[in-house]
Amino acid sequence: MAWLQQEIRLAPRRRGCHLVTREVVEAVPELGRFQVGLLHVFIRHTSASLSINENADPDVPRDLAMALDAIAPEDLPYTHTCEGPDDMPAHVKASMMGSSVTVPIRDGRLCLGTWQGIYLCEHRDRGGSRSLVVTVQGETSAG
Repeated sequence: MAWLQQEIRLAPRRRGCHLVTREVVEAVPELGRFQVGLLHVFIRHTSASLSINENADPDVPRDLAMALDAIAPEDLPYTHTCEGPDDMPAHVKASMMGSSVTVPIRDGRLCLGTWQGIYLCEHRDRGGSRSLVVTVQGETSAG
């Protein structure tokens, strides 16, 4: 059994859902050595989240962001407001969406479905760069 762990720093993104599958895979070139295993991606922030969803139609991330804004609007009477009107709704969205995703690995590749990708869901207007901890566990090929 082999383990690998590293931190990935993502560039700042605007509010919304952003496909980051390629960035995650490119940051872990050792992934190709794993015959079978799991990739776990954890975001180290409380106002952004991770999700697996459709990666083909650009309407999907826009609609996800719209739905999240409707579920946790900025105009609710939040008590925690010292960091701006987008902060508490961002915490609510991050709690609902989750802080990590796990993807199976087979033959050095992620076992995502044809239309699946890993998304960074940025819930702040200016969230800044985001840090991901990527952990790979599994059986590596000989050599």
